[in-house]
Amino acid sequence: MKIGNNAVVSIHFRLTNAQNEELDNSAGGEPLVYLHGAGELIDGLETALAGRLAGESLVVVITPEDAYGDVDPALIRTLHKDEFNGAEMREGMKLQGKDPEGNFQLLRVVKVDGDNVTIDTNHPLAGETLTFEVSIQSVRPATDEEVEAGQVL
Repeated sequence: MKIGNNAVVSIHFRLTNAQNEELDNSAGGEPLVYLHGAGELIDGLETALAGRLAGESLVVVITPEDAYGDVDPALIRTLHKDEFNGAEMREGMKLQGKDPEGNFQLLRVVKVDGDNVTIDTNHPLAGETLTFEVSIQSVRPATDEEVEAGQVL
């Protein structure tokens, strides 16, 4: 069966950045299982996998536009340390917070300068060109329940 919408796909992968630093790897663990067409993967990877078969391997280079987008300067801002409820802030810290609409978001502390804390809420891989080495393990039709749920059950 070829990979297409509403196929349950199982892959092993290795993810590296433009400097060939390994960012993630499923080797030695369980494969990643996803429902194709449900938006569970970045666009560039899902597009590259469409039409492929179990047993195939491929290497895909994905630009930021088809991955996590470019870095948006509007998502980097400086706040007063009092906005963090007295928590000690350190550069490189990763926190979970809420955006102005009340949705959860991840943020990274990029600079602490006295009472000012600069945070970045861009995806950590925004602006990165990514390379996926992928081995397709299996492909099967999704069940009606999986299609309805929009995910593998």
